[in-house]
Amino acid sequence: MNSHWLRRLTVATILPFHADGRIDWDGFTRVLGYCTTQPEVSSVFVNGHAGESGALTPDERAEVIRFTRRHMAPGQCLVAGLVARDTADAVEQARQAQDSGADVLTVFPLEFPGLEAAARSQAQIAHVRTIGEAVDTPLALFQYPFASPATHDTATLAAIAALPRLLGIKEGSDSMTLYEDNLRATKAANPGLLMLPSNFDWFLPQLAVGGDGILSGLASLAPQALAHLWRASEARDLNAMRAANDALYPLVRAVYALPRSDMYARIKVALHDDGLIRSAFSRTCKTVFDDAQRAALRHGLAHARALA
Repeated sequence: MNSHWLRRLTVATILPFHADGRIDWDGFTRVLGYCTTQPEVSSVFVNGHAGESGALTPDERAEVIRFTRRHMAPGQCLVAGLVARDTADAVEQARQAQDSGADVLTVFPLEFPGLEAAARSQAQIAHVRTIGEAVDTPLALFQYPFASPATHDTATLAAIAALPRLLGIKEGSDSMTLYEDNLRATKAANPGLLMLPSNFDWFLPQLAVGGDGILSGLASLAPQALAHLWRASEARDLNAMRAANDALYPLVRAVYALPRSDMYARIKVALHDDGLIRSAFSRTCKTVFDDAQRAALRHGLAHARALA
């Protein structure tokens, strides 16, 4: 595996649809051209929550991977998400994604309802191990917020970090205490593991504590500002990090307003109102956003772009 994979900025792409629900491939070409061309972008992440993977057919997921590969810059890493019903489904998706050209597979966790903590931990470890044994492609792990029934506790994360070919963790615990605990525990278990801050509310403090890159759906909308934040982090320039955080703040609050489950639909609305995509249609979100919400998104995007 290449040493630059998942380092710096990984863009979790939205997938645009026509108003009738078909994938808008021309629109996706424009999205990729807009959000993946910053020099800091090392990786492109498809078929995750931002890409509405759960609403795609297997053939659509495979075509998204192949299409993205054709429109990526040479040398960039192509990451595919495994948003699955169970381990067997995840293994099937992993094999298909590998065959379609993905460089890294990101394992989304399962809930394992009804299991006590110790049994759930073993099931979570076995889930990742089984996928890793089924493919040759490096893996990353998606860490859910601490309130989710599918989150991993710190000891479980450390055990998963030590599994073969585990390349990195998208850390979304939504707690700075847990972020630092998880960073220290997983690095102790696997010093080469990449920790990728992904909590929109915590980018600055996560990077200040330590991080190997940023993985975010927000990069579909504001890649320049997140690239600025990453450059400042690499330079250990706190004033520049604060400037980037200030520039992003109105957009973050507009995109990640409650309910947070609408976050990627809001990104689509912002890209549509900005003229990049023809339709803000979402297969998974049917919320109608009012004028005030759309105005907040436009203001936030303009504020983030002013940084550049």
